[in-house]
Amino acid sequence: MTEQRFQAWLAEQSGPPLILGHFDADGLSAVAILARSIPHAEVRLVGKGETPWTEAVRAELEQRRPAAIIATDLGVRGGEILPGTPVCLIDHHVPTGTPGKALVISGNGDTPEPTSALLAYWACGSPDALLWLAAMGLVGDMAEEAGFAEMAAAQQRYGKTALRNAVSLVNAPRRTASADAKPALALMMKCDSPKELLSGRHPETALLLAAKEEVKAEMEVARRVAPKVRGEVALIPVDSPCQIHPLIAQAWRTRLRDKVVIAANKAYRPGWVHFAARTGAGHDLIHFFAERRPDGAGSEYGSGHKAASGGALKIPDWNRFIADLGFPEEQI
Repeated sequence: MTEQRFQAWLAEQSGPPLILGHFDADGLSAVAILARSIPHAEVRLVGKGETPWTEAVRAELEQRRPAAIIATDLGVRGGEILPGTPVCLIDHHVPTGTPGKALVISGNGDTPEPTSALLAYWACGSPDALLWLAAMGLVGDMAEEAGFAEMAAAQQRYGKTALRNAVSLVNAPRRTASADAKPALALMMKCDSPKELLSGRHPETALLLAAKEEVKAEMEVARRVAPKVRGEVALIPVDSPCQIHPLIAQAWRTRLRDKVVIAANKAYRPGWVHFAARTGAGHDLIHFFAERRPDGAGSEYGSGHKAASGGALKIPDWNRFIADLGFPEEQI
């Protein structure tokens, strides 16, 4: 059904689509599967603080005027991305709105829940040569043990270690200060297996290894910051141009299982505070943030999953949010 719906939509378009994608392992895998399966498709990865619904991206799309848009692993939100342009959303996050007339291929709420890369793989007819990319999406979004047949087949063919190491490598660039994941995508477009991606045969591998070292150095500093605990919330302040706040939140989640763990990064993007939240206590983080949504919060706030959410707030909105949460000393 997923393949039929997508291929029917694709056949209706007047030209090749522009693929918009997230820059993590699942998003990159989904983009690579789509771009390798759809002739002449163009690709645009999001950058720091960007979504297809933000003004700067929309202005760029207005200039490009693609025949159609496929947005993957970027959420399902209210409003059209580019009015008058056909859109398909391939995603597995909790929807936060109705996206106009877009075709939505969503895995949210399914059991087990497919990642964006696996949805893209199905939509493109499950091409066997791209199985490893679908598996990388599953590993990247912690669905490795969900029970998908594609994961089992990929592990048998390529090995668990190779898949996990490849995911770690392609995830590194988007966490750097520049957040440039294009070298990671370039590798995923030209390689035929995770082992080739890791081999060093291609020059992009060295760039990804350098990115890992940059992020590792920033993580060593951030890991030494002690959390502040108030009620059900544990807050870890982060001050880094790198996107390490999700890693810090995840690391503390296992040690503070009964808390909503929020790692807040004041230096990731000028004028904003970016934060990641994780929980191991059964909290619904989508509901948690919705209840505490400050005036002025935009589409960047409170998306994701029940156990893994976060977002970004402009500094005045952050100051109201964090004071109401019980941490007035963390205002900027």
